[in-house]
Amino acid sequence: MFFGSLFLIILYFVLKYIIAWISYFNSLDPRLGESTWRFSYDYPVIGERDISDLDDKNFVRLRRKKNKVVLLMYSIVLIMFISSMSLMSKFLIFFFS
Repeated sequence: MFFGSLFLIILYFVLKYIIAWISYFNSLDPRLGESTWRFSYDYPVIGERDISDLDDKNFVRLRRKKNKVVLLMYSIVLIMFISSMSLMSKFLIFFFS
């Protein structure tokens, strides 16, 4: 139980670090938006122009970096959820047995 709690605390700090990176990427270009939890669009949207690598290389590369970090954030959240369920089951087994 101790190592599970320690693992969740470490993952929490990693998650805070990743969210800081997403906020940093959002501040670099206003076209990325302010959302922390959303991917930037890579597909044509009505009313928006899809930007390929030929149109604006710096923005497209920044958008792809942000999307990779958002994917990493979702992965950490999934691992944290699974770990918390495991830790909760260990607590329940300890207290009810």
